Amino acid sequence: MSVHATIDGTAPHLVDTRFTVPGIRCAGCIATIERGLAKVEGVDTVRVNFSAKRVAVRHVDSLSEDALIDALEDLGYEAQPVAANPLATDDAEAKSLLRALAVAGFGMMNIMLLSVSVWSGAGGVTRELFHWLSALIALPVIAYSGRPFFSSALMALRHRRTNMDVPISIGVILASGLSLYETVIGGEDAYFDGAVMLLFFLLAGRALDASMRNRTRAGIGALLSRMGKRAHILGADGSTRVLDADDLEPGMLMQVAVGEALAADGIIEKGDTAIDNAMLTGESAPQPAATGDEVHAGAINLGNPVEVRITAVASDTVLAEIARLMDEAGQSRSQYVRIADRASRLYAPAVHSLALLAFIGWMVAGAGWHFSLTVAIAVLIITCPCAMGLAVPAAQVVASGALAKKGLLVKDGSALERLAEVDTALFDKTGTLTLGEPVPDIAALSDEQKAIALGLAQASRHPLSLGLSRALAAEGVVPAEIESVVEESGSGVTGRISGRKVALARSFVATEGPSTALQIDGASTTIAFTDQLRPDAREALAQLSLMGVESRVISGDRASAVDALAARLGIAGQGEIRPEGKLALLEELRSRGLHPLMVGDGINDGPALAAAHASIAPGTASDVSQQAADAVFLGRGLMPVAHAVRVARRTMSIVRQNFGFAIGYNILAVPLALLGMVTPLIAAIAMSLSSLVVVGNSLRLAKEGR
Repeated sequence: MSVHATIDGTAPHLVDTRFTVPGIRCAGCIATIERGLAKVEGVDTVRVNFSAKRVAVRHVDSLSEDALIDALEDLGYEAQPVAANPLATDDAEAKSLLRALAVAGFGMMNIMLLSVSVWSGAGGVTRELFHWLSALIALPVIAYSGRPFFSSALMALRHRRTNMDVPISIGVILASGLSLYETVIGGEDAYFDGAVMLLFFLLAGRALDASMRNRTRAGIGALLSRMGKRAHILGADGSTRVLDADDLEPGMLMQVAVGEALAADGIIEKGDTAIDNAMLTGESAPQPAATGDEVHAGAINLGNPVEVRITAVASDTVLAEIARLMDEAGQSRSQYVRIADRASRLYAPAVHSLALLAFIGWMVAGAGWHFSLTVAIAVLIITCPCAMGLAVPAAQVVASGALAKKGLLVKDGSALERLAEVDTALFDKTGTLTLGEPVPDIAALSDEQKAIALGLAQASRHPLSLGLSRALAAEGVVPAEIESVVEESGSGVTGRISGRKVALARSFVATEGPSTALQIDGASTTIAFTDQLRPDAREALAQLSLMGVESRVISGDRASAVDALAARLGIAGQGEIRPEGKLALLEELRSRGLHPLMVGDGINDGPALAAAHASIAPGTASDVSQQAADAVFLGRGLMPVAHAVRVARRTMSIVRQNFGFAIGYNILAVPLALLGMVTPLIAAIAMSLSSLVVVGNSLRLAKEGR
C-alpha cells in the first residue's frame, strides 16, 4: 500500500476512479496491472474487472486521473476514464473482431482451394503460380486480420514484457515470411494456408468471448435515470423556478407534482401523499407518506402535490449510493478469473523457450537454418492455445443458446461458471417468487357489488384498480353505469348510481397484503389483494434442493408477509431488509465459504444482484435489475432458474473435458513438432482439428434446450 497518513496524523481523503482498459487479455494482464499500479505513490487498492475490461483504483484525491493513465501506459496498457467512454469500447472491439474474422475466413477458404492442387501433386509453373496467388491473398489478409494480435504484442514488447499474443504474432510472421521466401525462390512448400487458418480460429475464439461480454450491463445509467432530471424550487417570496438535478443544493424547498419523480432526497414539509418506493423496498403497493417522512430520489409521487426540503443531492442520494454499491460489488466479483486464462502466465515464456530450443538444437545437429526455422515455426503454431481458448467460450455459447430455448437469457458467459458453483439461493418475494400482480379476493362480493366495483375500477390507473378490473372482467362481469365519476389522488374513486354514493377508497382494515374498500351508500366492504405465487415455484425450489442448493426468501417487504410466504414454501425467510442488509447477508454467506445465487427483480435488489456469486432476474424486473443480473428468465414460471443451475453444471463438465483434450493434444503434438516430424501446414491443420473437436464436444450441450 502506498497511502500514508498526512503530516498532522489524519488519514488522507480517498476517491475512486475507474478506467476502461481494452488491452486486458488474460490473468497475466490482471496481475501486471494490479501489481504495477499498487506501487504508485498514493494508490490504496486496485481491482481489475476482467469481464468489463475495467480497472477500479482507490487513491488519494491529490493523485490525478492523468497520472494514473500514464502509469497504466507505462505498464503497456492504453486506458481512459469510464465516464469518457460509456459502453463504446466493447462494441467497437466486437465489431473489429468480427470484421477481422470475416476477412480471415474469406482468405482461408480461397487459399485452401488453391492449396488442394498443390497437395494433389501439382508441380512446376502451376505450383509456383498457386503459391504466388496464395501470397497475394494471404499477405493482405494477415496484415488486416492479424492486427488485434500484432498491436497487442507490439505494445507488450515496447514495455519490455510479454503476453500470449507475442508468440502468436511471431509464429504468424515467421510462417508468412518463410512462405514468401519459398515462393520467391520457387520452393516446394509454402504455409500461407496454415498462417491464415491459425488467425481464423484464434479470432473465432476471441470473437465468441467478446460477444458474450457485450451482452452485459448498462445498469448504472439505467438506475440513475430513475432520478428526476429537474425540480421546481420554491423561493422565500413564493416564486417558483426550475433547476436541473445537478444544480440542486441541500436546504432548498422542492415542490413535487403528482406523477413526478423526485430529483433529490428530502423530508416532506407540507402535504400527505402516496409514493412508489419500490426501488428501495421492493414493495409493489404504493406507500403513504406524510409531513415529516423521509423520501428519496427516484421515488414517484402517486398521490397529492407535496413540498420537500432537500437533504441530499446528486451522488449523495440513496439512489446514487445503490448505484455505487452495484459498481463496487461488480468490481469485487470480477476478481473471479476464467480457467482458460490461468495458464496464460506460463504460456508465452514456455512456447518461446521451446521454439528457441528447437531452433538451436537442430542447428547444432547440423540440419541447417531452413529446416531449423521450419521446426521452430511448427512448434509456435502447434502449441497455439486455440483449443484451450475455445474450451470455455464455445461451451458457453452453446449452453447459452440452449438455455434461451428454455426461457433464460444469459448475458455473460462467465456467469455459467459461477452458476455451476452455487449452493445457496436467495429469492426476493414480490415479483420474483410471486408474479407481482395484485389479485383481489372477490368471492364474497355480490353481483351488484362486482358490477359497481368494475365500473369504478375502470376509471382509475391505480395498480389495485387495474388488478380489480382484470379479475372482474375475467369473470365476465358487466360494469355498472356510474355517474359523476371522480378520482381524487390519495383518496380513491367516487361516483353515484341511482342516487347512491359509491366509492373505491383507501381501506383502514389490517390485511396481510394491500386492500381497498368498496363503499356503497355508507356501507363498506374490504377487498383484500394477494400476490400469487409463480405456478411452478414449489417445483423449481424442489429441483434446486435435489441439486444441493438451499433456498430462502429475503425481501424488503413486511416481515409478516415474507414469513407467511416462506412458510407456504417450506423454506426460511427474512423480511424488511434494505439493500445494505442484503449485501451484508451475502458477505456473511461468502465468509462461510458458500456461493450464493441472488434472484430478484426490484431496483433495491441491484446491489445484491451485482454482489452475489451469480444472479438472475425475471423478465418483468426493472431495467436496473436486469442489467445487474447475469441472466434474465422470461415467462411466468420459475423453473428456468433451476434449469440454469443444472445446465451450468453440465457446461462446466464439458469445459473440463475440453481442457483435458487440449492438454492431451499438446502433450502428444509438441514432441512431434520438436522432433521435426510436423511441418507448419500440418501444425496449423492439427491445431485447427483440435479446435473442431472442442467445438464439436461443446455442441453436445445443444440438447439441453430440447
